[in-house]
Amino acid sequence: GGIPDVHPEYNVPEEFQPREVRIKREFAPGEIHVVPQIFALYWTMPKRKAIRYTVGIGRGNLYEPGEFFVGAKRKWPTWRPTDDMIERDPTFEKYAHGMKGGIRNPLGARALYLFTEARGDTYLRIHGTSDVSSLGRAVSNGCARMVNTHAVDLYDRVPMKSRVVLYPKS
Repeated sequence: GGIPDVHPEYNVPEEFQPREVRIKREFAPGEIHVVPQIFALYWTMPKRKAIRYTVGIGRGNLYEPGEFFVGAKRKWPTWRPTDDMIERDPTFEKYAHGMKGGIRNPLGARALYLFTEARGDTYLRIHGTSDVSSLGRAVSNGCARMVNTHAVDLYDRVPMKSRVVLYPKS
């Protein structure tokens, strides 16, 4: 049993592939910064370097800017739609008791769970997807999504309690 930890090859356009970039100013290394206007997630490193991943973000007012920390990390996480999601889209009702992890699961291969001190789990996630067409678009219910292979790469780099900044949409 269990889910094999292998990933299909995704046909990800070259411009969406992760790449090491120089950043304009010094950020503390080991942080995630999501810039929604350009659908970019940066994992900061020393000496003004970062890895830039292309993400899909929350549509409309479902995108929630703010400062968070990684409060949990899961491989092949289970998923349960929030009550708000079920209210917006009743077809989610069938998953009200949760959906097992797997390639069809909306959270994909990996998920970083975003917390705040005040709220605990915010139900916002940075997670994988097998839907390459959702990259570079505002389509989700609030989460930042990335291709499963990129989500695995990021997951392996990010320790618990890492700072996460979701910048406002301009």
